[in-house]
Amino acid sequence: MPKTQLIADYLHTCARWRINLVEESDCGRNARAAIALIDAAEYAASLDEHDQVVVRLAVAGCFSGGRFDPGGEGERIVRNWCYDGGLQHPGELLELLAEAAERTVASAPRPPRPRTAQP
Repeated sequence: MPKTQLIADYLHTCARWRINLVEESDCGRNARAAIALIDAAEYAASLDEHDQVVVRLAVAGCFSGGRFDPGGEGERIVRNWCYDGGLQHPGELLELLAEAAERTVASAPRPPRPRTAQP
């Protein structure tokens, strides 16, 4: 399955989660956030596999086991996407996810270097 479709599937799942949270007392925030996630999913599905943001997400390790995993920080970004504010361009969401994934990779502990034998 194309990476762009994996991103879209993930965002659609998050949109369904948001829709299930819709309440009269939320002033439409959950519905607006769900619509924004659906828009972002459609945008992601329309991208070329070689689009820079898709490549960045791949290099950061967001595609494993046949699914898209934006990591903990990325998940928080998606869960809060357009919840408290106005709608934003879906490309901004993907950029934020790539930046978060790259930060995670950069801060990950590196395995110890093998010691060289001492004479």
